[in-house]
Amino acid sequence: MANTRDTSTSQNSRNSPRGEEKDTDENVTEQRRPKPMEVLRQARAQLSELTGMTAENVSSFEQTEDGWSVEVEVLELSRVPDTMSLMASYQVELDPEGQLTGYRRVRRYERGRADAHRQGGR
Repeated sequence: MANTRDTSTSQNSRNSPRGEEKDTDENVTEQRRPKPMEVLRQARAQLSELTGMTAENVSSFEQTEDGWSVEVEVLELSRVPDTMSLMASYQVELDPEGQLTGYRRVRRYERGRADAHRQGGR
């Protein structure tokens, strides 16, 4: 019986409002939420695994209402010289825990080519 009373006492003290941290949904979510660098690593690894292509770098990253949005640059086709290799940018969507929920290719280009920038409104 002493164990039963000790258990209920410890449960009551755990739920007491004396400034101790409670196990609310918000606290549990915060504890599970990955750090930004973990999200970046997961995005690259998951995209590489799904597409079979090498994820080279991340060009944009932001937290959204639904989780995370990351743009990943991948090597689509290796060529010689390397500056002629085909690269692509993929928009990757992840849930709040960093699990990939979708991706799409948004741009394809040769590695050695720079984006064309408009200047002066031309």
